[in-house]
Amino acid sequence: MHTAQRGHRLSLNENPYGPLPSVRRALTGALGAANRYPEFLPRRLPELIAGRLGYPPEQVVVGAGATGVIMHILQEFVPPGAGVVLATPTFDGYPLLTATVGGRVVEVPLTPTGHQDLPALAAAVDERTAVVVLCSPHNPTGTAIRHAELAEFLEHTARSVVVVFDEAYVDFVRPSERVRTAELLARHPNLIVMRTFSKAYGLAALRVGYALGSVPIMARIRRWQLPFGMTALAEAGVRACYAAEAELAVRTATITRECDRLTTGLRELGYQVPASSANFVYLTGCDALELDRLRGGFAGAGIQVKHCATGIRITVGDTAATEAVIAAAR
Repeated sequence: MHTAQRGHRLSLNENPYGPLPSVRRALTGALGAANRYPEFLPRRLPELIAGRLGYPPEQVVVGAGATGVIMHILQEFVPPGAGVVLATPTFDGYPLLTATVGGRVVEVPLTPTGHQDLPALAAAVDERTAVVVLCSPHNPTGTAIRHAELAEFLEHTARSVVVVFDEAYVDFVRPSERVRTAELLARHPNLIVMRTFSKAYGLAALRVGYALGSVPIMARIRRWQLPFGMTALAEAGVRACYAAEAELAVRTATITRECDRLTTGLRELGYQVPASSANFVYLTGCDALELDRLRGGFAGAGIQVKHCATGIRITVGDTAATEAVIAAAR
């Protein structure tokens, strides 16, 4: 009863669990040096990430969350009036930041099954296109792009166009179903892969994201980094998370099971829910009246969700959150 009264924040795709004890200890230890500035420009953190993933440090750029790196990408590659092609709906940051740099958003609707329409996205690219954004798993539907699909898309995309492949939720994807990004990065110098420590790693408050790409393209992005822009806490948190990956994998598996449970429960109520490879589900296929009823039901139950034009995105929480969502959706 107490859980229901306090409500559930399921609107930002956050990890429902706090940092692991070992990560907490590392962060607490790092606070002892909070009077000292971090590195003028980040060197140790990119080296740490690169070493973990098997890349040279020159192929890694870090920023204040994936959003911070996205901002630098658009600042570098999108001159005023240039096009940024993306699916709609998508992560709100992309159209917002595109407008910030003076770019032009070119929206391509999702397919009826909630997937990004890759042929239509390719067809939307023209001589004024600077960047194409693909997300896998896609936000807000949770649907994933397969390796062969991305490989074909890249083969038919001009190298003058930067392709941003956003993998913010990749840690929730089964390893056998993940895109082999290292293989594609080696073949396509215009490809940028985005990742974050905000989701599966649960470090959203520390703002740690990074990009992988060719050395020349990363050098162009890196020049936008702010001096003292990455905190020592970020480095300590990432290092501790890497040391605790076995425990984090258990948590990720728990979230994935809860995602399946939430999907099944909503489908049993008659709602359309695409198969999600992320830590959220997308309730869709409703008319405007039904969407309004659901919004009222969730609000009345103290459940915060993300409202989109074509549906409602619901973050996967703990078991109590799943039960609360299903009860409110009845």
